[in-house]
Amino acid sequence: MDEIWKRDEVESPCVKLCVVHPEARMCVGCYRSIDEIGAWSRMSPEARRAVMADLPERAKLLTKRRGGRSGRTAKP
Repeated sequence: MDEIWKRDEVESPCVKLCVVHPEARMCVGCYRSIDEIGAWSRMSPEARRAVMADLPERAKLLTKRRGGRSGRTAKP
């Protein structure tokens, strides 16, 4: 039983905010694609680490501002 706790597994980035962005087609909570979420339990530790390394860049795609107040009040 102790061997289970010694495994070198990559934790899931899931934050239990499971909503798929309609344009980006990725979860707005963890930034993984639907395919990555579905395959996570079968992925190798190396594949999981590769996805985890890419998540910060993906987060930037969903947090871009769309102009805010200055975008709405800008003169053409």
